[in-house]
Amino acid sequence: MSNIDFIREETAANIGNFMVGRLLPFRQKRSIGPFVFIDHMGPACLADHENLDVGPHPHIGLSTLTYLFDGSIFHRDSLGTAMEIKPGAVNWMTAGKGVVHSERTPEYLRQKDKFLHGLQIWVALPKDLEFMDPEFHHTEASDIPTWKDADVSYKLIAGEAFGKKSPVPVYSKLYMIEVKAEKDSLIDIRGELYGESGLYILEGEVDSNGFTYGPKQILITLDAHLCTFEMKAGSTVYIFGGEPFPEERFISWNFVASDKSTIDEAKEKWINHEFPKVPGDDGYVPLPVR
Repeated sequence: MSNIDFIREETAANIGNFMVGRLLPFRQKRSIGPFVFIDHMGPACLADHENLDVGPHPHIGLSTLTYLFDGSIFHRDSLGTAMEIKPGAVNWMTAGKGVVHSERTPEYLRQKDKFLHGLQIWVALPKDLEFMDPEFHHTEASDIPTWKDADVSYKLIAGEAFGKKSPVPVYSKLYMIEVKAEKDSLIDIRGELYGESGLYILEGEVDSNGFTYGPKQILITLDAHLCTFEMKAGSTVYIFGGEPFPEERFISWNFVASDKSTIDEAKEKWINHEFPKVPGDDGYVPLPVR
């Protein structure tokens, strides 16, 4: 990326009984376009007695995107969805005015050794859609647009770019793109992207402006129009970005809103057990005490 404004290494964070690498937000940058939260899960080898168990918890004002490289997660939500997500597929849940969901190791894997690796992402909703009805969409891996240019493979996981559109139903101008290089390659995608952009290096190395960057680093530019970089053979990167919203977004626990009072109301609603229940999962994650 020829105009890097921020360089960030993922930092460890705990999501219950599972450690993740947090990429966004951080103090100097709270969002990249409409993306307000990015966690790198794993890679983790879980023994037969270890499982992912994130019990029912609420969201407002955002869409969640789950994308796995390896392993499996079973998703349940207050809409009645019960869906296993596997590598390459996309779970896209829009919270709007409020939704509750859980994420657990599927029952058939709970007594086995297993592997889990992927990304958990939050995308803020436009202000006029913050109180929309919640929705859930699952997109199979085979439906995601993929293409190749010489020795480089591309996948448009969500949004619009390169004149293509992912079937994942997003609500703002954004893109999430996977790029894999089989050989050392110059990536020149000037004019294909827009807004702000973050480039996360999952594996391998990226060269930009005479510097080399490696795994677990994210490079951020406020102007994605000038995006060029070199990828070493065997590298994989993910590019997130889009047009930023004119209004600030506030984040507290699992809530995102353009007005702090909306978050305060959601907290009280969760404490008072006024959110809808998740069929088939009677757990409850309490509001953290600050």
